[in-house]
Amino acid sequence: MKEHLEELLAQSLLHLQRDGVLPASAEPSVQIERTKSPEHGEFASNVAMVLAKAAGKSPRELAQAIIDRMPRSRQVDRLEIAGPGFINFYLQRCALTGVIRDALRQGEDYGNRLQGARNRVTVEFVSANPTGPLHVGHGRGAAYGASLASILAAAGYRVQREYYVNDNGRQMDILAVCVWLRYLELCGESIGFPDNGYRGDYIYDIARLVREEHGDRWRFTRSEVEHGLPLSPDKGGDGEVYLDALIQRTRVLLHPDGYRVFFDVALNTILADIKEDLAEFRVHFDMWFSELELEESGAVQRAIERLRRNGHLYVKDGATWFRASALGDEKDRVVIRENGRTTYFASDIAYFLNKLERGFDRAIYVLGADHHGYMARMRAAAIGLGEDPDKLEIVLLQFAVLFRFGEKVQMSTRSGQFITLRELRDEVSTDAARFFYVMRSHDQHLDFDLDLAKSRSSDNPVYYIQYAHARICSVFRNLEQTDQRHNPAIGEAALDLLTEEHEMALMRTISRFPECIDAAARMYSPHLLAHYLHALATDLHAYYNAHQFLVPEENLRNARLNLVLAARNVIRKGLGLHGVSAPEEM
Repeated sequence: MKEHLEELLAQSLLHLQRDGVLPASAEPSVQIERTKSPEHGEFASNVAMVLAKAAGKSPRELAQAIIDRMPRSRQVDRLEIAGPGFINFYLQRCALTGVIRDALRQGEDYGNRLQGARNRVTVEFVSANPTGPLHVGHGRGAAYGASLASILAAAGYRVQREYYVNDNGRQMDILAVCVWLRYLELCGESIGFPDNGYRGDYIYDIARLVREEHGDRWRFTRSEVEHGLPLSPDKGGDGEVYLDALIQRTRVLLHPDGYRVFFDVALNTILADIKEDLAEFRVHFDMWFSELELEESGAVQRAIERLRRNGHLYVKDGATWFRASALGDEKDRVVIRENGRTTYFASDIAYFLNKLERGFDRAIYVLGADHHGYMARMRAAAIGLGEDPDKLEIVLLQFAVLFRFGEKVQMSTRSGQFITLRELRDEVSTDAARFFYVMRSHDQHLDFDLDLAKSRSSDNPVYYIQYAHARICSVFRNLEQTDQRHNPAIGEAALDLLTEEHEMALMRTISRFPECIDAAARMYSPHLLAHYLHALATDLHAYYNAHQFLVPEENLRNARLNLVLAARNVIRKGLGLHGVSAPEEM
């Protein structure tokens, strides 16, 4: 409907330009928005106020001229000028009842859009280092990214969901060493464990897997392990220096083949757990992209060479620097260290270029709030590569904090004391977790109330929405137990009998669903859909409490059943976009 009205308004403005009322050079931006109250119509436009100066007329005078040249539409009842020059659109009842037919005829396709159909988009999200299980912080990225990808697909984009596996670099070396140290403990050796290593119990579990398959093959004494190492932190040494030396010592003792065993078992075990965890969270990916494969393919060197050819690299203190500060970043960035190894940033540049080479029109990154400096440096990298920086979109997620009994739940990932995503799902259910994670805008901190998420009350938003769906299902179960007949054939129900205020409100809300999908996709804001579903559930509950649906009069009964059936379809579709189930009984 909104698009229909925008087209009518655009035609009117074109007529005014042809008649000389508006200058031909004017480029009118047609903007129509929902009104806050049906008393002011269904939609309103401020176009007359925007173009009044160009037309040399008062806004109200221009508004009248726009109305006079507006093509007729049988869906529009009347147009009125309000306030300083707003044009209010009042719709015929058939425009609202037609929404029911659309929702029922289109089924799962209702609300889908077509304007993005030619754009290929890749959405990268979660991408947690495979160094431990997913925790509740990763959960928000998983829920947000999955919902955003589904909403973009509904908005007509060709979407790929991608997970970037950081299976290369220092953090993976630290993981392999930590598993080996725990393996040595299981073999009976007393080895000092670095405070800055991975300390969770899952490290023991991985070490047991290695020992079960290989026995004590890679057992060394403490003196052999610590031979030649610098001072450990407990003796006043530098923790990071000690850890780097321990990595090199491990490589020497285990040799490449042995080191690879610990590396691969750790990576494969944790990555398999992550994949299973996400699948149970109803989050799925089309591509698991390996950083190691990116490095081995030569893509990093090719990206660096392109920056060099474009004149954006220089050498200083033995390292190769990207002149990012000249392209909008706060400072220059190292891409090749003085030891000849490329940096993580160099891999990030190559990864972005790889996405464009795979044919994506836009690359969306969903990252934590601690990546606030990432946007400027990656936009600088895009410019340095000679690519359009607007093809890069970075969405930063604020942190999620758990509350239980009104108290903040303390967590520490360094010590290994944190609540995993799996534990959260077991406590509150996948449905509640998925929905609670997207109830707030991504740029707002999220206070996750565990007690509310578990409650079966109208205060729990996901329960409230699911209950609306279940109530509608109960109506049709009751229908089957009566002698009343229901003819759901689209177009045969006498929808013009739907005149009650609750019915009008419900139809208006259903009609907003396509606009909600469009806005949520355009603004990368899945929370808009969550809020919409709550509003739709509120209208449904109010209607359910105020009226009987299975009335004796057949035409009215069928009209009401068609209305609530349309509402049920929209609730189910909206919950599905958030990865939330729509139960038929509760």
